[in-house]
Amino acid sequence: MAENGEVNSDMATGNDVPVQSEDADWGLGFGGVMLNAGLLLLLFFGAIRLYQRWGKRGSPETEESGEAASLPKMKRRDFTLEQLREYDGEANPRILLAVNNKVFDVSKGKTFYGREGPYGIFAGRDASRGLATFRLDKDALREEYDDLSDLNAVQMESVREWEIQFMEKYDYVGRLLKPGEEPSEYTDEEDVKDHSKQD
Repeated sequence: MAENGEVNSDMATGNDVPVQSEDADWGLGFGGVMLNAGLLLLLFFGAIRLYQRWGKRGSPETEESGEAASLPKMKRRDFTLEQLREYDGEANPRILLAVNNKVFDVSKGKTFYGREGPYGIFAGRDASRGLATFRLDKDALREEYDDLSDLNAVQMESVREWEIQFMEKYDYVGRLLKPGEEPSEYTDEEDVKDHSKQD
């Protein structure tokens, strides 16, 4: 009787097994349809609430604090390690860090580089060694100028990759000076040209 879609005999047990036809009623009825529609609406509004709460988080540009957003672009200059330490986001709202002897203004990424951020240890410091070795602790920082001469080729390549990422994302504001090195004199023209190139 399998031909008419009503009953099929099970050869092994000899029992008749009902077979559903293609026109079968799935048993949803009006209540089932309303339940599914309600669940779908609940899921939709839940997704909207999640987006409203968490969707705008995560990118440093959207998380700029009012203080950091209102800071004017910094004039180009060079820094000693001591001068760089003044820009840790604590006493001064601006946050600078150095990568491969280049100093970047990372104030707009305060959620990452501020004291409470995952990379906050690098605020006002030379981050090269820590980024090259993937270490986020005090041992990755040097109190004196670090020439990175003991890093291997892979670690130096990592430092260069980090430098490229910072160049693309943040304002380059100057160089980190070696001990005894004299700072460069930057003209307003160079400063404007470099800032407009990054915008």
